[in-house]
Parts: sequence; C-alpha cells; structure tokens
Amino acid sequence: MLKAAPWLPRTEGSVRLGLVRRGAATRVEVLHQLGAARVRFPRAAAGEPLEAVVLNTAGGLTGGDRFIISAALGVGASAVMTTAAAEKIYRCDHGRTEMSVALSLAGNAALAWLPQPTIVFDRAALERTTTIELSAEATFLGVEMLIFGRAAMGESVTRGAVRDSWRLRRDGELVFADSFRLEGPIAAALARPALLAGGRASGLVIYAAPDAGAAIERARASIGAAAGLIGVSTVNDLVLARAVAADGRTLQADLALLIGSLLRRPLPRIWKC
Repeated sequence: MLKAAPWLPRTEGSVRLGLVRRGAATRVEVLHQLGAARVRFPRAAAGEPLEAVVLNTAGGLTGGDRFIISAALGVGASAVMTTAAAEKIYRCDHGRTEMSVALSLAGNAALAWLPQPTIVFDRAALERTTTIELSAEATFLGVEMLIFGRAAMGESVTRGAVRDSWRLRRDGELVFADSFRLEGPIAAALARPALLAGGRASGLVIYAAPDAGAAIERARASIGAAAGLIGVSTVNDLVLARAVAADGRTLQADLALLIGSLLRRPLPRIWKC
C-alpha cells in the first residue's frame, strides 16, 4: 500500500502590478501582494523608469510551493523589474516548485524584466513558465539565468528536474517559443557538448523592440570581453542571446555587459549588491 505524502507547510506568493503613464512619469495603478510575495519601489531619478523589486520573504522554494508574478503596462508606461536576490529552488521530496511570470505591454510601453539568477539545488524539481504579450510598438528586454549549484560552495547537482518555458507574442502572434527540460541525472546531461559542455550556468536574453534589428551590432560588440561563451542572433525581429559559463558569478557579469548595451542605462542597483 502506498504511503500518502506527509503534510508540510507550503509557500505561496503572488504579485500583480498595473502600471500607467501619468504626465511625465509611470505610476502604480494596481498593486496586489499575497503570501510570501512583496514588491518594493526604490526611488528613481527624475526621468528614469519606475523600478520595482520583487521579494520572496520565504527565502527559497521547494516542492509544492507556488510563486506567481504578473505585470501589465499601459500605453507610455516605462519600468524596470528585478528581484531582491537570487531565487533558490531547494530539494523537493514531494511535488514540484511552480513559478509563473506573465507580462503584458500595451502601445509603446517599455519594460526591462531583469530578475537575478535562479539557483537549482540537488534533487530540486522546478516547473516555470514565462509568457510575454507585446504590442507591435512595445519595447521589452528580458533575461533568465539558471545556475546548477553554487560552485564557490562546492555544491553539485547530480539529479533533479527543470522545466522552463518561454512564450512571447507580438500583437497576438507567437514569435518566440523556447522550452528547456532536464530530468534525472542532471550532472551527466550538463556535461554533454551539445548542452552546457560541463558549464554550471546558462542564460537567455531577449530583446524585442521596433528597432531591435539595429541593436544587434552593439550587442555583439558588448560581449567581446565575456569570460564565458555567448552567442547573439536575430529572429523574427528579436535579438536573442544564449550564454554558458562555469559559474553563476561569471554568467551574471557577462550578461550585465550585454544587457547594459541593450538597456542603454545603468542596471538596477541591487544587481551590484
């Protein structure tokens, strides 16, 4: 007879933001916070986009936990969203960690979605979806970083499960779809030349804008000093970059160069903490 999974306390959190343009500034019209999810708004300099920092007060996530982030930007709104720290996905003895991000931009809204890395620990199980809805005039810059164990702490990830998917639509038409899936012996899979060739960290950068094609050369120029491996290309009027590095610190430093060239302004201050 199968044993029922023991009852354990679970973490749930959700943030829902609605941002609008009023006069010369972007303002918060809707703010809903539930459970372990919180959002803070550091003071921005005059003329700079609104900055929103999402926090997980639980300090990490494990099996059965759920974390949801959604934001809608109205016409003319401009914002930078990031997270207060790297998200940690701990060992899951039962169930999966579920995360979802849903972002929508109307008209000529502009959003930089720049979360700090997601750290996957041994025997973690993560299922995450990111969906982006853009108008043809909107500007979107997004980043995703996955780190498999902290090299500086001597950690390794031998087994686990990661399912991470992105879907980006422009005026309702799907223009980018990506699914990353690892299950079982993760360390062996990461060692394959066709995957990370022994790297411990991977990254994805997406830039969508009416002038995205003009950004490809400066994006490529920015990665000349990268310590890891980065490739930049264009598809469906998007600039896409994929990166691999030996560790999370190297990956974040490399991507900061690329993101800075596309953003054309300083990265969120919390990235330097």
